[in-house]
Amino acid sequence: MNLHFPYAIDGRGRTAEASDPEWVRGLIEQVLFTSPGERVMRPDFGSGIMQLVFAPNSAELAATTQVLVQGALQHWLGSIISVEDVAVLAEDSMLRVTVTYVIRRTRVRQTHTFEHGGTAP
Repeated sequence: MNLHFPYAIDGRGRTAEASDPEWVRGLIEQVLFTSPGERVMRPDFGSGIMQLVFAPNSAELAATTQVLVQGALQHWLGSIISVEDVAVLAEDSMLRVTVTYVIRRTRVRQTHTFEHGGTAP
């Protein structure tokens, strides 16, 4: 059973379940937007990109962020997905991360954009 992220109750009053693609997307979102130290029993979990939201934009920062994201996803979800591409865009207080990956079990390629902060266009 794949739990829905964020946690939700379905129409029957039970824990909501998610399809494999929805479940994997939720896992990626958790890795991206969890800062190391937030989880008590797993203090090294996360990517740390939230600390970079207000850093001055530059080509070096974008490259560093891409490497950071790809490394975190490979470390935490490497047995579930194969990361093919990561694109990071930081504008004002908006952080937008686009990840292209293949779900290993089903061999299905997915591309999702994750946003945090600011207002989405």
